[in-house]
Amino acid sequence: MKTFANASLLVLGFVIFNFASPMEVHSQNAKNPAEKDPSLEPITDDAKLPRVLLIGDSISMGYTIPVRNLLKGKANVHRIPDNGGPTTNGLAQLKSWLGNGKWDVIHFNWGLHDLKIMSNGERQVSPEDYDKNLRQLVAQLKATGATLIWATTTPVPEHVKGVLRHPEDVPLYNGIALQIMKANGVLIDDLYGFALPQLSKIQLAQNVHYSAEGSEVLAKKVAASIEEGLAKK
Repeated sequence: MKTFANASLLVLGFVIFNFASPMEVHSQNAKNPAEKDPSLEPITDDAKLPRVLLIGDSISMGYTIPVRNLLKGKANVHRIPDNGGPTTNGLAQLKSWLGNGKWDVIHFNWGLHDLKIMSNGERQVSPEDYDKNLRQLVAQLKATGATLIWATTTPVPEHVKGVLRHPEDVPLYNGIALQIMKANGVLIDDLYGFALPQLSKIQLAQNVHYSAEGSEVLAKKVAASIEEGLAKK
């Protein structure tokens, strides 16, 4: 009886592991979930320096600290305390993310989570709703008086593992975003065009995320765009 029970537990464990989402399996193999990602930790301002806010998903989390290092002594580089997720999350959280302080530059992106394919086969946020949501978000960001910089959504490689996304959806959503940004005078940081020709060197295999070295490469582009935005202030 005991042998049967042990065998049943082994089978159950196998089923749970194999049907767990890739993100769940990843988190099981990663560092202690209780440990906060260093990029999400708050920073203390140097009152003599301008204030910059990064808004974005895990791609931006990857380049946050390298950007902060590159702009050390030039700007206080903050980021939102979470993964930015889709535009729907932005609408729900933006007011708290902005807080009451003055921002000189806001570098922002939403997209990878919006175009994610859900279990029903639909995108998490349709192109039509993405357009509508992004217009509302840009209006709120413009009200801060900060110089705004839109980062285009980075490429989705072919045969990506884990969460399903279609590579061709990235240019579609970027096209929607670019029309909105141009109409509102928002500066463009074209991370998509920058990353695309060098994906094999900077992006993890079959993954939307970047190696540590890849995030450093993206950070140089982001830091340069922020310096351009600061110069306009």
